[in-house]
Amino acid sequence: MSAADQIFAMLKESSQSGAPLYLQLRKSIEEAVNRGLIGPGDALPSERDIASKADISRVTVRKAVQDLVKGGILVQRHGSGTFVAPRMERVEQSLSRLTSFTEDMARRGMTVRSVWLDRGLYAPSPEEMMVLGLSSTELVARVARLRIANDTPLAIERASLSASVLPDPEAVGSSLYAALGMTGNRPVRAVQRISATNLGDADARLLEVPPGVAGLQIERISYLASGKVIEFTRSVYRGDAYDFVAELRLTEPGEEIRP
Repeated sequence: MSAADQIFAMLKESSQSGAPLYLQLRKSIEEAVNRGLIGPGDALPSERDIASKADISRVTVRKAVQDLVKGGILVQRHGSGTFVAPRMERVEQSLSRLTSFTEDMARRGMTVRSVWLDRGLYAPSPEEMMVLGLSSTELVARVARLRIANDTPLAIERASLSASVLPDPEAVGSSLYAALGMTGNRPVRAVQRISATNLGDADARLLEVPPGVAGLQIERISYLASGKVIEFTRSVYRGDAYDFVAELRLTEPGEEIRP
């Protein structure tokens, strides 16, 4: 069966749901993709063909397709048409270990590189002053990078540190933690907060996904053994590429809970 036939077969299944037509069509295309009936790189029929065969308006078709493009299910190529998006190999990252992106990807045998977005010394923002314990007269070192593994952009990292810890941001190579380790300032623990986000235009462009697509925002505050805050980082990850995994243990009654 052709891609069109697979989609219309799914559409016939969902036509009894009573949902709006564009939702029925969106679900039909998504189901066809999830079941492997149409695969990565397969072209969708044109808006006109879908509208004609399904007896719905082109506006309805366009709305369903745009929703799937935003969701990363489909991609549109100017002058070529609409295609099923390539499947992203998902990366699992443990939440129980404090590692850098470089170390994490290297353990998986992935080739890592970075594109520098910013490296410099600045007057700290009120938030940086509060988190890092800086005064208004001190400087903050900021390093921002697009993180790429196996030629796929996965994350944007924006880290802030006291300039007393990182006086020369230009000296940071592939790994910030390696640079900190050379001066005895590698963090030993961190608190991370993970939240859902929709990627703005600038971040989406860097991560090569449609604007508004779902992503993960990670806020990390890292500490030295002394308890001093050493790093404040906000990162944005592609939602279609990352799974964060935590191991949970049952605590026995009376057992002390350690952070």
